[in-house]
Amino acid sequence: MPLVCLTDFEAHAREQLSKSTWDFIEGGADDCLTRDDNIAAFKKIRLRPRYLKDVSKVDMRTTIQGEEISTPICIAPMGFHCLAWPDGEMSTARGYTEEDPDNLIKHFRTPLPSNLSCVLCFAAAQAAGICYITSTYASCSLEDIVATAPGGLRWFQLYVHPNRQLNKQLIQKVESLGFKALVITVDAPKIGNRRHNITNQVNLMKNLLLKDLGSPEKGNLMPYLQMSPIDSSICWDDLSWFQSITRLPIILKGILTKEDAELAVKHNVHGIIVSNHGGRQLDEVPASIDALTEVVAAVKGKIEVYLDGGVRTGNDVLKALALGAKCVFLGRPILWGLAYKGEHGVEEVLNILKNEFHTSMTLT
Repeated sequence: MPLVCLTDFEAHAREQLSKSTWDFIEGGADDCLTRDDNIAAFKKIRLRPRYLKDVSKVDMRTTIQGEEISTPICIAPMGFHCLAWPDGEMSTARGYTEEDPDNLIKHFRTPLPSNLSCVLCFAAAQAAGICYITSTYASCSLEDIVATAPGGLRWFQLYVHPNRQLNKQLIQKVESLGFKALVITVDAPKIGNRRHNITNQVNLMKNLLLKDLGSPEKGNLMPYLQMSPIDSSICWDDLSWFQSITRLPIILKGILTKEDAELAVKHNVHGIIVSNHGGRQLDEVPASIDALTEVVAAVKGKIEVYLDGGVRTGNDVLKALALGAKCVFLGRPILWGLAYKGEHGVEEVLNILKNEFHTSMTLT
């Protein structure tokens, strides 16, 4: 049977993955009320379609931080993609880029042998279709992810480390690798109470990273950062330090209230991702879609606002945009796609959602 919607991929992943892996991916904090409400809240919103409009041409393109994307459906930062598929984030990177063979021609002055041309088209001419936010807790190196999809639009998500110098080194590294924005997660000064992980005795840091553990002195910065605590002391005044060491636009991920949205504008950040961490941090906070309107109203168009959490259909994408989001970021469904068929599964998930969104736009 073909998989025709995102919940089909969810059911397939549940069958394929081990219980502990499934619980880690799907688990929320405490009673999982916010995790479940993220999805349910979308279903309470009704659309008001208008007809007798010319919808023969539907343009799904938009821009985020000045970069054009083919559709307002992007990939949220999630750690440990190798739990779902052996190649992990490298497969995710392959799945979100689009080949653009014509784009390669201008780079060469003489004709290439047909076989070499095909290889180069695949490897070097990938246009940024959408944006992929790579997590601090990626299970592949940043260099490998970039090399896999050199043409992809990437932002980097940062869990702030207590050691400022380590943060600076990592930010300089992602800048040099061509990442286009720095996404600072603000809703995780402490990891939420995820009961499934406690029950299953999940210790991903130890199991996945100790074999590759290094230190800054050895030049192996990433595993050292991943094994270390998140800085629980970071506050608004610290943003000026980040702004002093990077020219990348700074996006704050995890904002849910108008008060924090107003402070974000005051502190000159470039964007907000309305997010409750997929219901994995503080339970019983609003669903992302319910918090969106408040945040959008507070920023008054001064900065871009995005959303993650609970997006499962093209209608969901449309609702988020109608309520003021510039684009949405997709989380768990990307991992379901990986578990199904690696990069091809990611591509299928994204294509299904794009096609549904196209239909939603046309029929509204």
